[in-house]
Amino acid sequence: MSEGKALRPVRVWDLPTRLFHWLLAACVIGSVLSAKLGGNAMVWHMRLGYAVLALIAFRLLWGLVGGRWSRFAQFVPGPGRLWRYLRGRSRPADFAEVGHNPLGALSVLAMLGWLLLQVGSGLIADDEIAITGPLVRFVSLDTSLAWTSHHKSWGQWGLYLLLGLHLLALLYYGLVRRRNLPAAMWHGDKTLAPAVPAARDGAATRLLALALLAACAAGVAWLVSLGAA
Repeated sequence: MSEGKALRPVRVWDLPTRLFHWLLAACVIGSVLSAKLGGNAMVWHMRLGYAVLALIAFRLLWGLVGGRWSRFAQFVPGPGRLWRYLRGRSRPADFAEVGHNPLGALSVLAMLGWLLLQVGSGLIADDEIAITGPLVRFVSLDTSLAWTSHHKSWGQWGLYLLLGLHLLALLYYGLVRRRNLPAAMWHGDKTLAPAVPAARDGAATRLLALALLAACAAGVAWLVSLGAA
C-alpha cells in the first residue's frame, strides 16, 4: 500500500476549539468595525469586547483540559522542538504539522496575549466623550488616559499586524504548500497517517466546554458589574 493510501481523516480540532476560533474572529471583526463607526455602535464595541474576554478565558482553560491538539502542553513548543522545526529537522514524535506547528503556536499565544491586553485596556479606558470602561473607577485618571491612548494606537495597530500575519500565513499554506488550514478548522479533520492520535470530541467533551464557557461568561459579567457597584 502506498503512503498516500495509508492516510486517513483524523479529528484534530474538536468542536469547542472550532467554535471558539470562528466566534473570536467574528467578535474581533465586529469590534473593529463598531469602533470605526463610533457613536451608538460603541455600545456594541464594548459588548463584543466582553465577549472576546469570555472567549479568551475559555480558551485558556480549554488549553488545559480540551482535546489533545488544543492543549498548550501539546502544541506550545519548547526550545528544542522549535529549533528542530526551524532547521527543518522535526522528529516524528514532534507532530509538527498536525495541529499548530511551532511558529503557529507562538502566533496563537501572541494573538491571545495581545487581545487580552487590548480588552484589559478597554476595561479602564475613558474617551472623555461618552464611553468609559466599566473598571475605570479603580484606576487613576492618568492611568486610564495612558491605557486609552494605548488602546487606540499601539493596541489597535498591533492587532492589525497580528491579523495581517495570520492571513499571510494562511495564504502561504494555501498557495505554496497546498494546505487548506481554514477547512480543517471548519470541519475538524486533517488527512494524516494512521499513527496520529485523534482528539477527543464526544458529547462529554462538548458538555464540559459548554460548562466552562458559561462559567467564563458569568465571570466576565461579574467583572463588568463591579463598575456599577
